[in-house]
Amino acid sequence: MNEIVCLNRSSAISSSNEDATSQSKVEQAFREVFRWIGEDPDRDGLRETPNRLVRAYQEYFAGYRQDPEQILQKTFEETDGYDEMVVLRGIPFQSHCEHHVAPIIGRAWVAYVPNRRVVGISELARVVEAYARRLQIQERLTAQVANVIDQVLKPQGVGVVIKAAHHCMSSRGVHMHGTDMVTSRMLGCFRDNPMTRQEFMSMVHSAVQD
Repeated sequence: MNEIVCLNRSSAISSSNEDATSQSKVEQAFREVFRWIGEDPDRDGLRETPNRLVRAYQEYFAGYRQDPEQILQKTFEETDGYDEMVVLRGIPFQSHCEHHVAPIIGRAWVAYVPNRRVVGISELARVVEAYARRLQIQERLTAQVANVIDQVLKPQGVGVVIKAAHHCMSSRGVHMHGTDMVTSRMLGCFRDNPMTRQEFMSMVHSAVQD
């Protein structure tokens, strides 16, 4: 028992040292970037910025440490036979474009038609968050959210619509402001049944107009 405890403590200390070393390297990399753009990383205003950036990146990209499949594991079957559409509208999210690491700011509409099992609505929002807090393109983000719900819950169908503004387009490059990108992923009855698809899309459009 004592040997196991000692080994565990040793592993924890080693992991802590590795994390500290890794963070130090990342901070140094940010300092080099500042020098490259012509700044002095040792001036008062920037001295603590590399450390702040490390903490900010840990928050921006927290999705890599989350498992969307695990988020959806807890489900409920006491639904009294409910088999109509479940829709969570306008889930806000922030992501970053993998091409320029520029912000993607948007909202997601997630719907599914249950097959005996339902999941808590907060879990749907957490799935969006888990995938959004990674380097992304919007098309893949849309597909990932729909696919994991389909794989874990095995519902009759899944529909996901995402509308987002991309700062890689507004703050650089073509400098186009006021535009957004719309993507969708329809599976099961949302793909096969036009009425189901239209019902969902009408909820999306009504939420946007509200």
